[in-house]
Amino acid sequence: MEAQRPEAVGEPAEPGLDLSAPARRRGGTAHGQGPVLAVVAIGGAIGASARYGASLAWPVAPDGFPWPTLLVNAVGCAVIGVFMVLITEVWAAHRLVRPFFGTGVLGGFTTFSTYAVDIQRLVSGGHVRTGLAYLALTLFAALAAVWSAAWTTRRLMAWRRS
Repeated sequence: MEAQRPEAVGEPAEPGLDLSAPARRRGGTAHGQGPVLAVVAIGGAIGASARYGASLAWPVAPDGFPWPTLLVNAVGCAVIGVFMVLITEVWAAHRLVRPFFGTGVLGGFTTFSTYAVDIQRLVSGGHVRTGLAYLALTLFAALAAVWSAAWTTRRLMAWRRS
């Protein structure tokens, strides 16, 4: 069975990305994927460096609760909530802003892999309840952060317009 391409089902892989234009698919124009890949890579390096800096500034003992990762993920999700409201509902952003900041910087800053390793470290170290609490708390904090940041940003933008 052949896998369906996004354009075959009528939805782009990324909002605003038109895969039906052959020149874009090949990357043969200035509007190709090369600039997108470049800004994602640069943004990712910036975000990952910031996360690494946070881990150096706030080290965690081997059996300690991974507060820095939880905080980084919650802050990153809050910033994603603000950012997505601003660029989708308030301002028209350049086509490279979202891949640079959203996918690159914030994708590099937030970390599912460290979250998973922290849970595995806690559980294998005999701290099963702490690992499960961390699993649930991070999920709750991330969802609450993105929702509350988006909600607050919408309210502030509405208040500013009135």
